[in-house]
Amino acid sequence: MSAPTLMDRWSSPRRNSDPDRLRTAVSERAILVTGASYGLGEATALKLGAAGARVILAARSSEKLDSVVETITAAGGTARAYRLDLTDLDATSETAARMLEDHGAPDMVINNAGMSIRRSLSLQYNRPQDFERTMAVNYLGPVRLLLELVPAMQRAGGGHLINVSTIGVRIPPGPRWGAYQASKGAFDTWLRSVEAELTAEGIDLTSIYMALIRTRMSAPTPIMSRLPGLDPDQAADVVAAALIGRPRRLAPLWVRPAEVTGVVAESLVSALYARSFRRSADSASAGAREVSL
Repeated sequence: MSAPTLMDRWSSPRRNSDPDRLRTAVSERAILVTGASYGLGEATALKLGAAGARVILAARSSEKLDSVVETITAAGGTARAYRLDLTDLDATSETAARMLEDHGAPDMVINNAGMSIRRSLSLQYNRPQDFERTMAVNYLGPVRLLLELVPAMQRAGGGHLINVSTIGVRIPPGPRWGAYQASKGAFDTWLRSVEAELTAEGIDLTSIYMALIRTRMSAPTPIMSRLPGLDPDQAADVVAAALIGRPRRLAPLWVRPAEVTGVVAESLVSALYARSFRRSADSASAGAREVSL
């Protein structure tokens, strides 16, 4: 494993690509990965399968999930897929019940499924579904899933919950991300609110505040291609670090200074955002495009 550079330490949450340490942490453990059909979820599932975990994959894309399962099992790993549409809350509960019946309580849950929208408010006046769907996928659905899984984890003696969040809930929120940031912030706030209750019951929590990951979710926004970011496999190494070390928080080093700046220079940050908004435009895909996993 090559040593991370100073820039790597500054721009990315802590990563770990040591397969032996990951195997020690996850071998024979039942680990649920939501949003496992593409991007970070797929890369994480493959990494866990290679490390000897019993991987439970969930996402809306059944055909793609089956392909990921085939890749894991062909390499000698163990995996099973479940179709999960987090916008259907009753179906989410039913899917969780099937998982528990098939596998028992998961040892670890990686809440990775998400929906991203970058769209100006002026384009959303007639699109209340932007807010309803992002809230369902990024907040209400994951909560419903955990309401089913957590009691079983408590009865089994504990476990580990990892939430793949975004730096956007830590730094001053920017324009065009209102629906997305509000939904991610809602789940982040809920998880921090119940953290003491869960840890008292033996369940560890890790919140990963990711910056840009280059996936199909970011692809429709051209500006994203010009920003520094991680590929899915690098981002999966961040999840590996969370599984190995079980820290409470993982975030790039610059997030804390940005949080402080947002408080002490709120007016300046707001003015800079307003200027940036006036000088930029929505992407061509903003008229209709949204991606969920």
